[in-house]
Amino acid sequence: MKLYSYFRSSASYRVRIALQLKGLPYDYLPVHLVQGEQLQADYASAQGDALVPRLQTDDGALLSQSLAIIEYLEEAYPQSPRLLPSAPLARAQVRALAQMVACEIHPLNNLRVLRYLVHDMHSSEEAKTAWYQHWVRSGLQAFERQLALLAQERAQAGLAPSRYCWGDAPTLADCCLLPQLYNADRFGVPCADLPHILAVQAACQQLPAFARAHPSACPDAA
Repeated sequence: MKLYSYFRSSASYRVRIALQLKGLPYDYLPVHLVQGEQLQADYASAQGDALVPRLQTDDGALLSQSLAIIEYLEEAYPQSPRLLPSAPLARAQVRALAQMVACEIHPLNNLRVLRYLVHDMHSSEEAKTAWYQHWVRSGLQAFERQLALLAQERAQAGLAPSRYCWGDAPTLADCCLLPQLYNADRFGVPCADLPHILAVQAACQQLPAFARAHPSACPDAA
């Protein structure tokens, strides 16, 4: 497989984590978003939204959108570890957590939005940073509340406390949360009062797969 990626793209980071957790080999092909390489004809012509990540499968098919790519990997390579629980309710809960990041937090703060704020809306760098911090902070607070509610549900059902977002192994939700925390740290978003999130982060950071997927480990890291 081939992964078209940018080291600081949190969507690409999600897919890298999933590939590393499943132990799937792939070639890393950098696409520099800041320099606009995703808009070059040879890249943009093969994908409607001209974004990263893009995964080229072993049979040459091209896939876009991080959650769709990860679910493809889950279905095409069902070997352990599984990134979605087997029980339908738990699967829905994990998907909901993942979508809180990928559909609620991230779209407001990706590179295209931040550039539009500065170049088209003429926002100052200070205003751009305040925008980023506000929406990431409020989104992570909501994620923290959801983790607390899920912890209560597990306790009521007689289940052991979760070590990760859900259960005792990383899931799709952890693949989404850790990249968002990386970017939150870059922009100075305070997270010290989010104990459930910090516990999940600490657990994930102990796993080699997360270290291998980290932006600092990417070939195009600057």
